[in-house]
Amino acid sequence: MSETPTGASYAAAGVDIEAGDRAVELMKDWVRKTRRPEVLGGIGGFAGLFDASALKGYERPLLASATDGVGTKVDLARQLGVYDTIGHDLVAMVMDDIVVCGAEPLFMTDYICVGKVHPERVAAIVKGIAEGCVLAGCALVGGETAEHPGLLGPDDFDVAGAGTGVVEAERLLGPDRIREGDAVIAMASSGLHSNGYSLVRHVVFDRAGWSLDREVPEFGRSLGEELLEPTKIYSLDCLALTRTTAVHAFSHITGGGLAANLARVVPDGLHARIDRTTWTPAPVFDLIGKAGQVERLELEKTLNMGVGMMAVVPAGSVEIALTTLRDRGVDAWVAGEITRRGDEATGATLTGDYAA
Repeated sequence: MSETPTGASYAAAGVDIEAGDRAVELMKDWVRKTRRPEVLGGIGGFAGLFDASALKGYERPLLASATDGVGTKVDLARQLGVYDTIGHDLVAMVMDDIVVCGAEPLFMTDYICVGKVHPERVAAIVKGIAEGCVLAGCALVGGETAEHPGLLGPDDFDVAGAGTGVVEAERLLGPDRIREGDAVIAMASSGLHSNGYSLVRHVVFDRAGWSLDREVPEFGRSLGEELLEPTKIYSLDCLALTRTTAVHAFSHITGGGLAANLARVVPDGLHARIDRTTWTPAPVFDLIGKAGQVERLELEKTLNMGVGMMAVVPAGSVEIALTTLRDRGVDAWVAGEITRRGDEATGATLTGDYAA
């Protein structure tokens, strides 16, 4: 007569190892789509392998690394039951930081933390990450899915990632290359991207009392669809720009807004003056401002205001830079210039009023 086990078990504690194994099987095909020639082995090992001999062609290769998450935007994905776009946001947050110094994205790893493993849901998240890696030109070499019952609810999850890129030392971009008279080129964002969602959620839910299925005429779609729009990935566009013209610096517009992020690449003694009249932010920015009675300065400190990436180039390179970006389908324009710093307290300021 067999006895029914009465002792504690991992399954009884809420961790389903079999579900985790199924999730891995479901994601394998998507991970394979990101494969680069330098990647060794496949998914399932304890570590991802990347053949560093590929860097032998560099005189002095510098490895660039970055890590990030998506923030509270993941809660909107959970509420809407849409899991295959949040990965684009994750890749953009990591790899577009890496490309700012001129580095080519090489590989990425992800970390997905869930309250309960739903294999199809985890696979959908990884699908989005893999698609993002393809857009960034990097490989997804590994990751981890952790189940945290009791800490997270059954439908709760979060994502994070880390990436590595490489740049030749003499081609490293940054403040030391910027000169007075350089032009600042703006690249349009696809929307809110992945920053400022704590403010956005407070405005639309707590202050306005809206639901995600609310149809918004200004958007031509529902509020939820607008807020979940994936972050644009600029990595390959930026690398193309470095091949066609002498880019001096890039600035990824994330948390802190346009001026604060641009100021990070402006050297002492110089100043970036950005003219708001050169573009019209998408309707979502105006709607958030009005619905929450958010002052413009606060909006600009929190949201990207329609600009996801900026490039600083020599004045004589503007036309070829714009042509390169537009040929790649990137909406871009000259938004400002680099001047001598006068009485400005910061390295970048916005002037004028946004175009109607």
